[in-house]
Amino acid sequence: MTIGRVNPSYRLEEQGITGLGNVHYNLIEPALIEEALKRGEGHLGKGGTMLVETGKHTGRSPKDKFVVETENVKDSIWWENNPPMEPAKFDVLYNDMVEHMKGRDYFVQDLFGGADPANRLDVRVVTELAWHGLFIRHMLRRPERDELDEFVPEFTIINCPTFKATPDKHGCRSETVIALNFEKKVILIGGTEYAGENKKSVFTLLNYILPGRGIMAMHCSANHAPGNPVDTAIFFGLSGTGKTTLSADPTRVLIGDDEHGWSDRGTFNFEGGCYAKTISLSAEAEPEIYATTEKFGTVIENMVYDADTLELDFEDNSITDNMRCAYPLHYISNASSSSLGGHPKNIIMLTCDAYGVLPPIARLTPAQAMYHFLSGFTSKTPGTEVGVVEPIPTFSTCFGAPFMPRRPEEYGKLLQEKIAKHGATCWLVNTGWTGGAYGVGSRMPIKATRTLLAAALDGSLSDAEYRKDPNFGFDVPKDVDGVAEVLLDPRRTWDDKASYDAQAEKLVKMFAENFEQYLEYIDEDVKAAAIG
Repeated sequence: MTIGRVNPSYRLEEQGITGLGNVHYNLIEPALIEEALKRGEGHLGKGGTMLVETGKHTGRSPKDKFVVETENVKDSIWWENNPPMEPAKFDVLYNDMVEHMKGRDYFVQDLFGGADPANRLDVRVVTELAWHGLFIRHMLRRPERDELDEFVPEFTIINCPTFKATPDKHGCRSETVIALNFEKKVILIGGTEYAGENKKSVFTLLNYILPGRGIMAMHCSANHAPGNPVDTAIFFGLSGTGKTTLSADPTRVLIGDDEHGWSDRGTFNFEGGCYAKTISLSAEAEPEIYATTEKFGTVIENMVYDADTLELDFEDNSITDNMRCAYPLHYISNASSSSLGGHPKNIIMLTCDAYGVLPPIARLTPAQAMYHFLSGFTSKTPGTEVGVVEPIPTFSTCFGAPFMPRRPEEYGKLLQEKIAKHGATCWLVNTGWTGGAYGVGSRMPIKATRTLLAAALDGSLSDAEYRKDPNFGFDVPKDVDGVAEVLLDPRRTWDDKASYDAQAEKLVKMFAENFEQYLEYIDEDVKAAAIG
């Protein structure tokens, strides 16, 4: 059975995938929800949301992600970060997965990765679960109905959660596998129901393809001033650092919350939706995101709810800390209709410092920005990856190492060139701990972070008086209206100053040791900026 619009020359049969049960092409949201409910994949929530659980995988499985080592990519992949898979093993995996699919129903979504028509990627996503189709329809960009008649996929993603890989046979690590084949333009996902693998596979593709065109691919959110796309800000950061929350500022226009490109024409969103963490989400602190949890079609993932009233429990993390909601971008009232912005005027690097050492905001020189971008210091937060149950200090280069198929220096050089060409003020913002490390201190107050960001974006911080941070050499404002002065000096927030000094010394050493891997690739001014 074929339902929905599709290019008749590019049905799955024409791609060599035959013998399936019902194939549903490009169903819209109501039809996908109807199919998901009929198949028992989840429950209908308040407002017509889709309530689902993802089983044992409630986060990404980065150790199960592989790149096929083909001739066309073997010299350009960062293999230390992307475990290789033999082409012959991939072929066996592909054949076994397609055989497993026979007789089963599948859902096909033909979508765009990228708001810029000149630089987008046409992606076909084939999913075993109807709600995965709904999820990726939110996350990527939806073609107009008549565009589907001529749609030709450049890459195809096949997601089959019921397929279990065999490590020896398929060249992987476990029964879960994510395998990217750039030569055959196919991605295979098996053994996991976590929907985030779908969107991050597309992000990984764009992170490989776009730098070859001189376009910076960024793990960041972005917004711009009302009526003024030239005043664009981007927010780098790993999951849990506040990209979604801080970019959804009601006083600015949201371009997107997670993945963007920076071309010669400006900033553009890769996605058509948002994937927000919902743990401790409140109507008071984040009204726009909170409201999406009762809007039609929003996917509510791994949240506890009352069986009678369907009320969501935003504090119950018994399933996972990584509870989330996925919704289309237009559910945010101040979202950009074009998802396009200008060249960034401000670049914010968000870090979640579990050591409690870094200040809530610091101004960076271009060389310092390069240093902190390549360092990518943050803390993995609970639930975002399998096995992470408390914040773990880590260095994730470019604030997104799991999604970077190329060496970090390529992305760093692109960023350096674009900052030099277009100009931008760079900031490091700590949304992690203050008054002590994790377990002793407390999370940085969101109100203070928002006040500091507002001052940075409106230019008022340019007139502030600064002090030189003794540990990292960047400039830290001494006094900002609306923010407790003591908060701007992390050492003063600690009861035990000697313990702070010891933590700071430890963190500085960690930075230095981590950065040694980049010294042969970077300019002298960046080396000099490494530790001030």
